[in-house]
Parts: sequence; C-alpha cells; structure tokens
Amino acid sequence: MLEHGEQEHEEDEDDLYEHHRLVVEKGQVQTRLDKYLMIRLPNATRTKLQNGIDTGAIKINDGLTKASYKIKPFDVITVSLPHPPRDYTLMPENIPLNIVYEDDELMVINKPFGMVVHPAHGHWEGTLVNALVYHFQNLPTHRNGEIRPGLVHRIDKDTSGLLVIAKTDYAMTHLAKQFFDHTIERTYYAVVWGEPKEEKGRIEGHIGRSLKDRKVSVVFPDGSMGKEAVTHYKVLKSLRYVSLVQCNLETGRTHQIRVHMKYIGHPLFNDSTYGGDKPVRGTLYAKYEQFVKNCFKICPRQALHAKSLGFIHPKTGEFMQFDSEVPEDMVALINKWDAYVNNE
Repeated sequence: MLEHGEQEHEEDEDDLYEHHRLVVEKGQVQTRLDKYLMIRLPNATRTKLQNGIDTGAIKINDGLTKASYKIKPFDVITVSLPHPPRDYTLMPENIPLNIVYEDDELMVINKPFGMVVHPAHGHWEGTLVNALVYHFQNLPTHRNGEIRPGLVHRIDKDTSGLLVIAKTDYAMTHLAKQFFDHTIERTYYAVVWGEPKEEKGRIEGHIGRSLKDRKVSVVFPDGSMGKEAVTHYKVLKSLRYVSLVQCNLETGRTHQIRVHMKYIGHPLFNDSTYGGDKPVRGTLYAKYEQFVKNCFKICPRQALHAKSLGFIHPKTGEFMQFDSEVPEDMVALINKWDAYVNNE
C-alpha cells in the first residue's frame, strides 16, 4: 500500500496512445496503406492497423480512408493508436470486481477508492489490472504480459468511480480514439474547500509536472509548459466551509480536477497532495479543528468520485450512459457538514 502522501505514477490519457505524423516520400511507389504502415510502424500488427483505419484513428490527409488505399508521394498519414505491449509479467489475482455492464466488446467497472488502476514501481500487486488478468483472458494488449490489458483511461488510486474496459482489439482502438478526441462524457462529484464565487464556470490552464516536485502537477497559466486542460464545474450544494461540485472533463490530464480546483482556490477535501488535508476555510477554534479531523476520518481520501460515463458503443454505434451512486464515505461527509452548518 502507498504511505500517506505518496502517489502512484500517473500519465495523461493522451500518453496512453502513440502518435505519428508521416509524410510519404517523394519517390515512394504506390503501395497499400496497411503494408506501408507495417514497415514504418514495426510494433503495429495488421489487425491493429486495420482497426485504426476502420475507427478513424489512422487518417490520410485528415480524411477517413481504407486499408487498400494506395499511398502517393506527399500524402500525410496521422496515427493515434494505443501503445504497443511492454515487457512486464503480471500476476493474476482473484480480486472481486464491481461490474456495472458487460457485453462481448467492453465492460464498465465501478472502482473502489484505494485500488491502484495499473501496476507501477512499488505496486505490482492488488491493482485493477491484476484483477482483469485473473477474470478475463486475452484482453486486448494483454498478450505477452502487457501492463494495460483493456485499459483506455484511468482514475487515481484514491478516486472512486466508473471505468470502461475494452475486451477486443477493435473496441480498444475505437474507445481510445474517443478519449483522444475528447468526445467521452465524464462527470465527477467532488467535495471542495470553500464556496466558489460563481455557481458554474470553466477552468482553463495548461497542466504539467511541477518543476519542483515531479509527483505533483501544476497549472502553467501562460501555456509555456504542460498540455491544454479544460474543466467545467457547477456547484451542487454550498455548505459555507465546503461545497459539493460537479466537474466535467474536456481533457484527461494527470490529476486534472484536483489541480484545477486548487488553482482557483478550492482544493479537494482531504487531498493531501494538493493542500486539502488541513482546514482551508473556517475558524481556528479547537472544537472546529476537531470536527474537521473527524470529517477526515469519515472520508480518508480526496473526496472525488467518477459518477457518470458516456461513450459511443464501438459495434452498435449507440450512445451509452452509465451512472453510479455517490460512495458512502462521501455521502456521510456531506451529511456531517450539512448538520454542522445547520446547527451553528
């Protein structure tokens, strides 16, 4: 388990994919697109390339194409595919999974807080990936012990909520393209310190690794570093010292909601990494400080839950929406603050 304050290694969701921009050489003879790419991208299989072409993850001159397309000199080929396998061996573990939905192409899982999504240094056991390897055989990119079987996105260890898992190569590529294009609908509930001045707003600011501490992400307001990040928020309940807010993501940067809410002065409740594990609003009275400590015990992690998830089904083309209950620790936290404010 992680010691208090430590972080599992996280990557931006865009980092889950490999990106290429190829310009066909002047003297290139006409060749099928898939054959050309198999030479240029040695880690990509024919099936992976075919899926990429079919889902629009591989384009010619910014347009959709076919595997049989004959490339011509100066054609511009853009590629955004899930990363190829890495050389890791995973131990299957019989860890129960809360499966919200499942069919032949994908499944949606409600992850509890405290579970690391994918193995990393110091966390080779007890992860969601270890559970997936045990429960499901031949998940895409699982062959050869791939470290991310079926994963097209992730949420932090101490964030609870919904994740979609791909069960086929085609679903993997199709869903990855939706995440890369930022067309996935994601709604999070968070308890933050204080009351935002505006009931709803748009937070925009490049997010990247801190130059002082690589475990922490920060906003670079001038856009000089990091990657573009956009979060929309709406206050659902104001409780004077804390607020329940809804956050919707346009992008998927490392710790995005946690970083953006801190940036506007409202860090997540009990977020030790971003300053939310001490009273940020309220008095200095001992009685109040004890109340806050009791609240930390009720919700012993950053108060963040991935509540809903919407995407287009890779095979049927149907838009699917999934919703989950706010976990008990966050409900108890909100109720405790509600009672405290009403009794003041």
